[in-house]
Amino acid sequence: MPPILNAQSITKAFGAAPLFQELSFTVGEGERIGLIGPNGSGKSTLLRILAGELEPDAGAVTARKLARVAYVAQVSEFEPGATPYSVLHTALGGEPLSPAEREARVAEALGRAGFEDPGLPAAALSGGWKKRLALVEAIARRPDVLLLDEPTNHLDIAGIQWLERLLLGARFAAVVVTHDRYFLENVALAVVELHRVYPEGALRVAGNYSAFLEKKAEVLAARNQHQSALENRVRTEREWLRRGPKARATKAKARIDTAHAMIGELAAMKERGREGQAGITFAASGRQTKRLIECAGVDLSWGERVVFGGLELALHAGMRLGVVGANGSGKTTLLRLLRQEIPPNAGAVRPAPGLRVVYFDQTRHLDATLSLRRALAPDGDSVIYQDRVIHVAAWAERFLFTGEQLGQPVSRLSGGERARVLIAKLMLEPADLLLLDEPTNDLDIPTLEILEESLLEYRGALALVTHDRYLLDRVSTAVLGLDGRGGAELFADCAQWERWQASTENAAKPAKSAKTAMAPAAAPPAPKKLGYLEARELAAIESEIAAADRALAQTRAAVADPAVTSDPGRLLPALEALAAAEARSAALDHRWLELEEKAGRL
Repeated sequence: MPPILNAQSITKAFGAAPLFQELSFTVGEGERIGLIGPNGSGKSTLLRILAGELEPDAGAVTARKLARVAYVAQVSEFEPGATPYSVLHTALGGEPLSPAEREARVAEALGRAGFEDPGLPAAALSGGWKKRLALVEAIARRPDVLLLDEPTNHLDIAGIQWLERLLLGARFAAVVVTHDRYFLENVALAVVELHRVYPEGALRVAGNYSAFLEKKAEVLAARNQHQSALENRVRTEREWLRRGPKARATKAKARIDTAHAMIGELAAMKERGREGQAGITFAASGRQTKRLIECAGVDLSWGERVVFGGLELALHAGMRLGVVGANGSGKTTLLRLLRQEIPPNAGAVRPAPGLRVVYFDQTRHLDATLSLRRALAPDGDSVIYQDRVIHVAAWAERFLFTGEQLGQPVSRLSGGERARVLIAKLMLEPADLLLLDEPTNDLDIPTLEILEESLLEYRGALALVTHDRYLLDRVSTAVLGLDGRGGAELFADCAQWERWQASTENAAKPAKSAKTAMAPAAAPPAPKKLGYLEARELAAIESEIAAADRALAQTRAAVADPAVTSDPGRLLPALEALAAAEARSAALDHRWLELEEKAGRL
C-alpha cells in the first residue's frame, strides 16, 4: 500500500543556511513516528510542510487521495468565546451526522478527554487543558495522519499518560515532535532524527527510543571508522600531491581527481559532524549549613480552595526534590512559597540566614526588545563566571549561539533558545537553592542530557517542577506529590507516586456518568456574591476579552509581517504594541476568573 504522506527530496531554508536539503520522509498506514533533532534542525518546519501549511523551496509532498491530515501546533489557540463544547461541534460540522449523533460524538470525545465542564470558556483553561482540547478537536476530524508538535510541553504527567493511551489505541498514523524520552519509549514504532551529521539529513530507525539509540550508536561508530580510514588515505594523497605530480598521464590525472574528491568528502564529513553542546553548570555557593529551608505546618489557600494543608518539608544541601501533580495542583505555588514571594495563611517558611535562591520561571520572561547580546551580558561586553571575565561572544558560543545572532532581538529566538538564555543568566548566580519550574520545555534531547548532568553535579538543594519523567527518575532523590486538594506526600520516586495517586483518585472523586458530565452546560446560576458594579462588569467583560483577543491577533500578525521585521524603525513599536496587547489580554482573563470565582461559578 502506498504511504499516506510522501515527501520527496524537499529543501527548506530561512535565510542563507538551509534547515534541511533533499530530505525524504514518508508516513505509512498506522505508523507512530517520533521526530527528534537538535533545536533549529527543522522539526516544526517539516511538520508544517507535511500539513500543507508551508511550501518547501524544492521537492514535493504528495498525499494519498482523500487522505485527512490534522495538525496540532505547539501553541493552542481558539476563537474568542469558544468552549470545549463549541470547539467539538465546529470540528464535526463537516461530518454527515444527525444532530443526535453529533451530540453523542461530542459527549464521548470530551468525556474520554476528561472535560467535566464543556461550557467553560476555552480562554479560561490552563495550558495543559488547552492542549487536550486541541488534541481532541484534531482527532474528532477522523484524520488518517495526526501531526503533533511538542504536545507534551504543557501536559502534566497524567495528561501525557492519557495521550500515550490515546495514540496506542488509535487507528490513524501519527508523527510526534517531542523531547520526552519515556513518551518515545512507550509510543513510537519508529524514530527519525533530523541532523546534518547524517548524509541523507536524517536517520530513521524502526522501533522505540531504545532501538533508535542502539542503531544510532552503530551508525556513528561506522561513520567514525570510515572517517578515520579516510583521514589516513587523505594524509597519504596530500603528501603525494605536495610532490607535484604531472597530470599529463591518464593514471596520474585520475589519482589527482580522486585525491581532491576524498579531501572534499572528508571536509564534508567533519562539517556535518560538528555538533555543539551547551555548557551548562550550576554553581553552588559552598555554604556549610545543612538545612537550607523548612516549611513547618504551612497552610495556603486561594479563596475557598486549599492548596496546601499542614505542609511539612525540609530541604538540605544535596537534596534534589521533584515536585509532581496535576495541572493546577500548586506546583508553581510551592516554588513561589519557597522563594518567599507569597506568605502562607498559617505555619512558617524558615530559610537559613542569607539563603541565596535562584529561580527559573516557566513563563521564561525576557525583554523581547533586547538584543541577544544585552540579554546575555546586560552590563557590557563580558560576564563574570566563577571569578573569570568571559567575553559575551565566548559566553554565547557556550550556549550554542553564533556571533551573528548577538545582534538579533530576543523576540526572534525559539523557545529552546530562550530557555538557554535564561539558563545562561542563572549560571552567573551562585545559589544555595535552585528552583526550576518546567525548565525542559522546548529543549532538545542533547541539551536535556547536559542539563541532567549539571543537576546531578550540583551540590546545593534543588526543587524541580517538571513533567519529564525521565529527568525526574534520573535526577531526583525524593518526589513530592500534590493531590490538588491540599494534600502533599513524599515518595521515593515518580512510579511510587503514580501508584499512590491511582489508589486514592477514585476514592476522592465522586462517580459521574459521561452523559451527566458532558451534557451542554446549563444556564449558570445568578451571581450571589457580586455587588451591582461587579455584576455589570462581569456582564460586559466577555465582549472586552473578545475585543482584546482580536487586537492581540492583529498585533501578532503585524510583528510577523516581513516588512516590519526587516525594518528596525517599525519593529520596535510593533513589539511594544504586542507586549501591551498581551498584558491587556492577560489582565482581562485574570479579572474574569476573579469575578467568576466570586460569583460561585468556578
